[in-house]
Amino acid sequence: MRKIIIIELLCCLIAIFSLNAQQTSSYLSQFPIVAWHGVQEDEISVERFQELKDAGFTINFSIYSNLKKVDKALDAAYKAGIGMIVGCPELESNPEETVQHLKKHPATVGYFLRDEPSVSEFTELGKWAERIQSVDSERFCYLNLFPTGDSSLMKRIGAQNYREYISLFAEKVPLPFLSFDHYPVLENYELKPQWYENLEEFSDEAKKVNKNFWAFALSTKHGIYPFPTLASLRLQVYSDLAYGAQGLQYFTYFTPANDAVYDYQLGPIGLDGKRTDVYDLVKDMNLELKLISNIFWGAKVLSVRHTGEKIPIGTKRLTTLPSEVKVLDTHGSGAIVSILENRGKRYLLIVNRSLKDIMQCTFFADSSVKRVLKDGSLVNADKYTPTLNVQPGDILIYLL
Repeated sequence: MRKIIIIELLCCLIAIFSLNAQQTSSYLSQFPIVAWHGVQEDEISVERFQELKDAGFTINFSIYSNLKKVDKALDAAYKAGIGMIVGCPELESNPEETVQHLKKHPATVGYFLRDEPSVSEFTELGKWAERIQSVDSERFCYLNLFPTGDSSLMKRIGAQNYREYISLFAEKVPLPFLSFDHYPVLENYELKPQWYENLEEFSDEAKKVNKNFWAFALSTKHGIYPFPTLASLRLQVYSDLAYGAQGLQYFTYFTPANDAVYDYQLGPIGLDGKRTDVYDLVKDMNLELKLISNIFWGAKVLSVRHTGEKIPIGTKRLTTLPSEVKVLDTHGSGAIVSILENRGKRYLLIVNRSLKDIMQCTFFADSSVKRVLKDGSLVNADKYTPTLNVQPGDILIYLL
């Protein structure tokens, strides 16, 4: 009888472990969409996490003041079907015991280490990551890197140049993927000239070390950055994806309070705890992405080129077309032209680089080429007029 009870108990434990592992992996079996500064510790509830999920997010990232708050958030997130990247003081002060505890929860998907570290921090961060991974190798450690900057920034963070910064990090900190933030949309809705160079360098360095990368879209006005628009969200998201990003992050979800330096305003959830119109913008953007995410999730970039009278610094001009395409003309407006390969299929992406102007795009191709609509359906490309209007920041997708 005792043996039977022990066997039954072991079976239950195995079943629970298996369920937890399956649930955790399910959060990462779809395109990751992360809410930075997500549900705050004084707002933890199933309803708040459900609201986040309804906006199209799959993962919540918030730093909580202690492990008890994390446990409460994990329980609520799990009930709403949201995964969590965990951040709390105990994760650093006592990583082994904390991770041993956290890895048992099915909503735990990753462990947060640091945001925008300098080179001098890399060695200790690498040791910290190894301590965590020695206890839990199933979930990822996560860290976000600086964007590109001038010589003064490079000097401050201890690198000769931006590529060295990325390569040193990849060498010293054993994480499964890389992440960086760059908010390219400035006041008056002008683009930073360095943004595409940043995407070029970061995606290239990630490829050199055979790692995926995650990137950002800005969803909260602060400092020199304006209120988000659908065009600004689209341009950031589709540019990231054109360069091969395998995870999308929004900064922020809740609007950060009491910051006199940046004066954060009207994120998706406002300072009063209620939804703003940005919540609906982000929700629409995420729904648009999810319907076509199978194109990007797991894709490899074959080439990224640019068109226009002037192309961004650090990028390459489009000079040749795939054999199936006979004409591709953006009529003087700038566009990103990216070719992705995914599960044996090749996709051609054309992203309008302007935040203000509609781009006229003329496209002729073989009869075999299909246009991918925003709902994910396919239509023969030749059923459309050769010249199409592409809204600011928007994308045309073709299956070659």
